[in-house]
Amino acid sequence: MTLRVLIADDHAMFRSGLRAVLDTQADLVCVGEAADGRSAVNEVSRLRPDVAIIDIRMPRLDGLRATEAILADPANTTKVILLTTYDQDTYVHRALRAGAGGFLLKSLPPEELIAAIRVAARGDTLIDPSVTRRLSARLADGIAPPPTPTGLDLLTTREREVLLLLAEARSNAEIADRLGIGDETVKTHVSRILGKLHLRDRIHAVAYAHLHGLVGQASARPPSAGRPCGPGG
Repeated sequence: MTLRVLIADDHAMFRSGLRAVLDTQADLVCVGEAADGRSAVNEVSRLRPDVAIIDIRMPRLDGLRATEAILADPANTTKVILLTTYDQDTYVHRALRAGAGGFLLKSLPPEELIAAIRVAARGDTLIDPSVTRRLSARLADGIAPPPTPTGLDLLTTREREVLLLLAEARSNAEIADRLGIGDETVKTHVSRILGKLHLRDRIHAVAYAHLHGLVGQASARPPSAGRPCGPGG
């Protein structure tokens, strides 16, 4: 399936470069461009792309307000990835509240941005790892400890390994490679972890790991790659 992508950025050279990157992928096609936030909202409504990549700082309407307008439309099916050169917590909070499918820094390597487009199209949320690490530490301070027992004893050995790697803000692909399992198996483990620990999403799972002093334990463990394991392992 080919994913249709819209690029919204007030710098023509950036739009051109990103379009060139998309053109290298058989499953991605750029269907339109916008140079300001208002045009981005209009073009998303007109073209209905699968994913819109929107810069936060743009004229007429900034990317955050454009995203809020796009995602407030009941008929909208477009997933939004916000890009920025400014790593500010207020941006992240507003992006998440609006329902953005990604919040990434423009310094992200092209191959990771391409991967993020596919992640957003599936309905998952991806936040730049450097942002996740900082937010998780702050979230941990504001999350009340869960009732006894903590739930850690409910996790299987493999689920605990996945939680420790989530604590390092690793992506599903990185976790799969580290543990020698498939991406779908990682998703299954993450889903079970969230259910057992009564957590809302993977960001809160990272915060939970910080709160319970688990951060850093994954690095201390030897990698278990090469030991295939099914979804229940």
